[in-house]
Amino acid sequence: MNKVTYLSLFFFIVSNIIYSQSIDDSFSQKRMQKDLEIFKNIRLKANSGIYKYRTKKQIDSIYNWAYKEVKKSSTYRDFYNIICQLTDFEGSLHNDTYLPEKLSKSLKNEKDGYFPFPIKWVDRKWIINYNKGEIPLGAEIISINNEKIENIIINLYKYYTTDGVNTTGKRIGLEYSFSKYYRLNYGLKSQFIIKYKTRNSTEIKKLTLKSIANKEYYKNVENRYSKPFDEVNYKDWQEDEIYNYKSIDKETGILTLNSFSIGNEKDPRHLKYISFLDSIFYSIQKNNIKKLIVDVRYNGGGTDPNDLVSYSYLTNRNFSENKQAWISFSKIPYLKYIESNIPSFLRPLGVGKYNREFQKEFPKEENSKFYQNSSSSDHKIRKPNKNAFNGNVYLLISPRVASAGSLFAAMVAGNENTIVVGEETMGGYYGHNGHTGLDYILPKSKIGISFSVVNLEQDVPKKENQIYNSGIIPDYNITQTYEDYLNQKDTQIDFVFDLIKKNDAE
Repeated sequence: MNKVTYLSLFFFIVSNIIYSQSIDDSFSQKRMQKDLEIFKNIRLKANSGIYKYRTKKQIDSIYNWAYKEVKKSSTYRDFYNIICQLTDFEGSLHNDTYLPEKLSKSLKNEKDGYFPFPIKWVDRKWIINYNKGEIPLGAEIISINNEKIENIIINLYKYYTTDGVNTTGKRIGLEYSFSKYYRLNYGLKSQFIIKYKTRNSTEIKKLTLKSIANKEYYKNVENRYSKPFDEVNYKDWQEDEIYNYKSIDKETGILTLNSFSIGNEKDPRHLKYISFLDSIFYSIQKNNIKKLIVDVRYNGGGTDPNDLVSYSYLTNRNFSENKQAWISFSKIPYLKYIESNIPSFLRPLGVGKYNREFQKEFPKEENSKFYQNSSSSDHKIRKPNKNAFNGNVYLLISPRVASAGSLFAAMVAGNENTIVVGEETMGGYYGHNGHTGLDYILPKSKIGISFSVVNLEQDVPKKENQIYNSGIIPDYNITQTYEDYLNQKDTQIDFVFDLIKKNDAE
């Protein structure tokens, strides 16, 4: 056999090892320990949010757990789950952990091992959200493979990050990707033993189902029963869907803001939005509208200053975006692990521009924290618009509300003339980590990690019902009822209409 043949065979074998790799393959504890140490150092040095909701003792404790867990672990999936748990524990919706592209692709191509049906949280129960399977639509899941569903859900929370200790927002991910998350946590399963109860029955039934392919599961998700109602949680908004206003009656209007992803100050989309707000609020004032429903239930965020400009039409106070904002470094740390196509030895030559931008934006150092000063646009004092609405505001929120969406919602919720209806948001009331993100690649596992580096304290008043480590808490916690789920009805908007009528009668 000649050298060319040997080389061809070698590359064929290596190629097949690389491209057949599974997350269930063995992964050495030595590599895990190496990547875990790098992960920890990156978080401590670069992530200003690591102690936002957790004490040093709590962070030390979970890393002690992680090091012990590594000593009991043997597969790549084991290590990935450790990193996901650490990432989620910090409590930032902008935290993310992602698999290398080849492993992500291999998951999508798996032919079996997946739970068949999408599920949904309705009336404080996890139910089957599919009407073409062996289990009846709306049946309550009691257990899967002899583990209680509530314990399973807790184990899967780590795959969908939210601010603080919020869990309502995690359901957004679980309702869409439950089967994928189950596979990541428990591995591939050939079958599923499901215990369930049908509606208004105490009898627990048992059924064994064969697993299906990843792609088959997501086909079922696309055909889930609730899709006509809840697709708004997952869709990419078209430009003509992002915002609108309509009159309900001569005294009531509804302003819907589905996203703030409409560009910055110079973007034509932003300028068009400003024109829309000017026109609508002039009309609201002219027509003496006294009650305004502001619906931000599906607003996952976007770009400044769309959130701030919107708030200027709904307040009578001077305000700024943040009370304070800081990062934990003056120069981007651990450059060799930054996700980049530039070779690591060349990165110090090109990073100077970015470091100067950070140093300009965060020039004030105190106790190893680097703060913005009064010259920052984030601390610019903004005034109410001349046509700002001063009547009664009914703010509709949901677990989908995040980032710039939750900043806006928190400011509106802080107003004395606002009543908040819906469910706790995944974005925090008092603050979050946001703005600028950094992405790193762990060298041995090639697991990607990302997080936002700016620790923000939002310009909102303290309120008794708002908890520091949670999302925005509604004054009226209203979720979709089972009957409205079956009928695809909006329980929350109906509640608001009834509340307005009740308040008018009083």
